[in-house]
Amino acid sequence: MPRYDYDLITIGGGSGGVRASRASANFGARVALIEEKQLGGTCVNAGCIPKKLLSYAAHYAQDFNDAAGYGWSVGPRGFDWAQLIANKNVEIARLNGVYARLLAAAGVSVIESRGKLLDAHTVQAGDRTLTAEHILIATGSRPVMPAVAGAELAVTSDEAFHLQHLPARVTVVGGGYIAVEFASIFNGSGSSVTLVHRRGHLLRGFDHDLGGVLAEEMAHHGINVELSSTITRIERRNGALAVQFASREARETDLVLCATGRSPNTRGIGLEEAGVLLAGNGAIKVDDFFCSSVPSIHAIGDAIDRIMLTPVAIAEAMALANTLFNHSPRGLDYNGVPTAVFSHPSVATVGLTEHDARRRHGAIDVYATRFRPLKATLSGSTERVFMKLVVDRNSDRVLGVHMVGADAAETIQGFAVALKCGATKAQFDATVGIHPTSAEEFVSMREPRPPQAEAA
Repeated sequence: MPRYDYDLITIGGGSGGVRASRASANFGARVALIEEKQLGGTCVNAGCIPKKLLSYAAHYAQDFNDAAGYGWSVGPRGFDWAQLIANKNVEIARLNGVYARLLAAAGVSVIESRGKLLDAHTVQAGDRTLTAEHILIATGSRPVMPAVAGAELAVTSDEAFHLQHLPARVTVVGGGYIAVEFASIFNGSGSSVTLVHRRGHLLRGFDHDLGGVLAEEMAHHGINVELSSTITRIERRNGALAVQFASREARETDLVLCATGRSPNTRGIGLEEAGVLLAGNGAIKVDDFFCSSVPSIHAIGDAIDRIMLTPVAIAEAMALANTLFNHSPRGLDYNGVPTAVFSHPSVATVGLTEHDARRRHGAIDVYATRFRPLKATLSGSTERVFMKLVVDRNSDRVLGVHMVGADAAETIQGFAVALKCGATKAQFDATVGIHPTSAEEFVSMREPRPPQAEAA
């Protein structure tokens, strides 16, 4: 008779937890997955998927404007935010069902409850007590609210996905992925948007040029971008919200969205009591094979706070399943992970920033260009594309590829493969471009930027 009820119990039904559970079951393990909310986690329910759907919707205003230059007469326009949210909800419900069917097909037992560790091999799920040889924590992350008086009057991205009415005036607090994406979504949907960021630059951790270019382009789209600015209080006033800035009088708005970061969702589930070591921000400390300080307890995804991206969590999940149940111990190479920001315009990047490349490799060459894309010549759009290559001068290897512009994510995905293969600038130069496209500029840049123009 088996010593435990299951070979693996997963707490958390997001992308990482679902993939680890399915893969482990396909390798022959007996698996249970515990999730108290909808399957799919942040990505499906309050992240990547609904965010991209709202971003698509917000782009139509610009597309309608561009159409006139190409001979199209666009009649009276109307936009129904509530209908968009309703349609989005239908699609998310469909995806929840897809995840449930995939788990059922793999033989995974799904338990709709909150999971809590009782010890190294035991989990409490509602009124049930279950045991497993291995336990996986894949509980994701949650939004962090800033320490501002009246912050309870603001919303996070979690609530923003369920607003029933489009606010006329929106103040977005933050300067990362979520902040610039929602600022673009509300702006494109018709709201008057102010983006407030306490730092002097958007997109911390990205190549320095990207944040600067994005701020300029967002301003051209009509977003009021206020950098090096902080708010100190939010309060109700005259049927609206009053946002008090540190350096000026209060300003009225209809919605305050705080997008100031996310934190591992690991508190209150028995980790510390079970002896699992956590970092100061709640991240579970794991080794190269995603094992915690307790040998039977493992963790992946946002809960370990390495790179908070859905594809990374999925890759970690596959590595763990192979390690535990396929006799194939695997870690994950975090170098060269591409990422995108679905702002308007979008941003995408892979590899090292100029700053990091200079710090690690010393002598580098930087190639950069900013230009008006062909589509803008007839549409009259002022939006410009920015592209940048960072190259190791000694080996000629391309270390970083960065872009701001339409379809940046689709473009950078292919270059991510090239960087993973160790492509050199000479190989980029030898590649014939597809004309006319913006992407061909990446294989057409020949002159490095003068040293005096290099970013700090």
